[in-house]
Amino acid sequence: MLSYILRRVLYIIVVFLLLSVLLFAMYKLMPVDVVEMYTSGMQQEMTPAEYERYQEAFRIKLGLDQPIPVQYAKWMGRMLTGDFGTSVKYRRPVIEIIKSPMAATILLNAVTMIFVFAICIPLGISTAVRKGKIYDNSVQVVTILGYSLPTFIIALTVILLFSLVLGWTPISGMYTPGTQLTGFAAALDRAKHMILPVGVMTFTSLASLTRYIRATMIDALRMDYIRTARAKGLREKVVIYGHAFRNSLIPFITVLIGWFLGMFGGSVMVESIFNWNGMGKLLIDSITGADFAVAMALEMFYVIIGLVGNLIIDLAYTVVDPRVRLT
Repeated sequence: MLSYILRRVLYIIVVFLLLSVLLFAMYKLMPVDVVEMYTSGMQQEMTPAEYERYQEAFRIKLGLDQPIPVQYAKWMGRMLTGDFGTSVKYRRPVIEIIKSPMAATILLNAVTMIFVFAICIPLGISTAVRKGKIYDNSVQVVTILGYSLPTFIIALTVILLFSLVLGWTPISGMYTPGTQLTGFAAALDRAKHMILPVGVMTFTSLASLTRYIRATMIDALRMDYIRTARAKGLREKVVIYGHAFRNSLIPFITVLIGWFLGMFGGSVMVESIFNWNGMGKLLIDSITGADFAVAMALEMFYVIIGLVGNLIIDLAYTVVDPRVRLT
């Protein structure tokens, strides 16, 4: 086990470095002059010679006057020590800028995860047990809608229905503008603004996970050991949850952890639509605003999440099924 983990860690390091090179090169190939973009406002206040010197000083400050390999080496060296550079848009260290959006994204995804786990696992099991009945068919219709419709269409639909027509929820944002709420009142206001984004992410996630749990449970319930357990007189709940569900966890765990990791990427669109100030919204704003230091820091975070997640999936197999041996 230990040797396997060490090999995978080495693999993660190599892939991380390769992806960092590709990501850095991609941003360098973008036809955007960051210096021109963020110094153009000073052009009217300076003579042409002063403006040129100002641009050159700004370029040197960002390290853009050096060869690209040197720029990459310095960027990677700083990033490995926790220094992600300085935002040219906000003129502040990147680490300070991403703290609040990261906390907002983690909160949004954590609440969504709780609702998804609480709904999709019982729903998937119950539909498998009632396969072919009205209840099962009704759930399948709803999940197909969530699986088929694009996220932005679902988001716009719930905004129209619950915010504009019924007026039950805020349209967007993380808090009510112009308020100075504290304590429970502030938490309640935040919860109201989370209803729609959490609802959309939960609905779209339920579609795929519920159908997958249903499929794995149906396969498990057909196995000989299930008939043997029932023949021994075990209670139906013990047969379903203690035998069938546990054995269906091995194929399901890959999808489950992959879904959890994918939530961080999937929340990009939801955060943008609902103006939720998380990492997804910050990433889009950084790319459109050519704030590449922030954008690269966020994307490398997603890379690390993906690489470490694959290792967690493999290790989780051994927890679910002790017969699995990693070599």
